[in-house]
Amino acid sequence: MSSDFEGYEQDFAVLTAEITGKISRVPRLPPDEKKQMVANVEKQLEEARELLEQMDLEVREIPPQSRGMYSNRMRSYKQEMGKLETDFKRSRIAYSDEVRNELLGDDGNSSENQLIKLREERAHLLDNTERLERSSRRLEAGYQIAVETEQIGQEMLENLSHDREKIQRARERLRETDANLGKSSRILTGMLRRIIQNRILLVILGIIVVITILTAITFFVKGH
Repeated sequence: MSSDFEGYEQDFAVLTAEITGKISRVPRLPPDEKKQMVANVEKQLEEARELLEQMDLEVREIPPQSRGMYSNRMRSYKQEMGKLETDFKRSRIAYSDEVRNELLGDDGNSSENQLIKLREERAHLLDNTERLERSSRRLEAGYQIAVETEQIGQEMLENLSHDREKIQRARERLRETDANLGKSSRILTGMLRRIIQNRILLVILGIIVVITILTAITFFVKGH
């Protein structure tokens, strides 16, 4: 499981490095090459998102006790992905402005104020988008923590259930042992009683024998 995650990590690192380099080149390229480069970056960003989804699925399959480290790495990768998307949006805005200026030519100078206002509105919209993305990432992180907490709670409940079963089995064995000890005690008590009774009988028989012998001796002496 961790080997698959690390493989996705390596692919993600290579892909994001390529995207970063291409985004930095977009403003300096001729218009035709810029258009092709923008399309290429969009495709690679989609591939990076798919890699993040695969990595997220791998993390969810990791046992909760080992998941914390991978979850932290995932949050870092998602932040990196958000930064790449933000940089790409800014690059696209700059690219769109350059294309518009080339199309307007000299007439564009007369609408400079409108272009400035449009850039400000776009920058404001971009800031709002970034705030929404940060809020979304925080919500997703909170959801992941809640899921991990729920899984840990379920495992604790399962462990408590197993411990309860063990305690119940131990109690049953103790009851059986107590019952066996009770039976053994009764058997030993019966044996002791029989032994005592046999000894009393032997003593009585011994006394009778002695009395009989003494009586016989007495009669024998008187006869002579």
